[in-house]
Amino acid sequence: MNRIDLRTILRSLIVLVIQVVLLKRIDLSIGSFNYIHLFLYPTLIMFLPIKTPRVLLLILALAFGLVIDVFYDSIGVHASALVFMAYSKKFVLQLLEPVEGYNVDQSLSFNKMGFLWVISFTAILLFLHLAWYFSVEAFSFVYFKDIIFRTLSSFVASFVLIALFLLIYNPKN
Repeated sequence: MNRIDLRTILRSLIVLVIQVVLLKRIDLSIGSFNYIHLFLYPTLIMFLPIKTPRVLLLILALAFGLVIDVFYDSIGVHASALVFMAYSKKFVLQLLEPVEGYNVDQSLSFNKMGFLWVISFTAILLFLHLAWYFSVEAFSFVYFKDIIFRTLSSFVASFVLIALFLLIYNPKN
């Protein structure tokens, strides 16, 4: 195992601990408006290298999602949203592909891909993750208004959190 793999594993463990110990307990309710939830764990799948095989990406998404589900007492909701996001990652990469193409050994960081690209990539995948998550959680389109409110408000809060995380953790490679 090289140094980059060890850093990725350590970062993954830190993100999982932050999610299940800290972010799970933060209540951003304002009166009866309890639509804001903070999610940092989608970054675990978003920023895996481009060369990660799709099957491994889906297996890791399932594993990380099930770990989160255990701590949130949900039955596969986080896992299904993370697997959906992992599956969609290929299409989002194709959508945002630069003219010169990707270097598969390249990491997805501000230094390599540029600020605007990373922000667009993060926003699209996070929105897909949250829309899927809240749709599966409600499991009925009777709650369409709630799904939209939860998705949008959680998107804004989680996007700010992820942007801050990416600015703090800015890999140079």
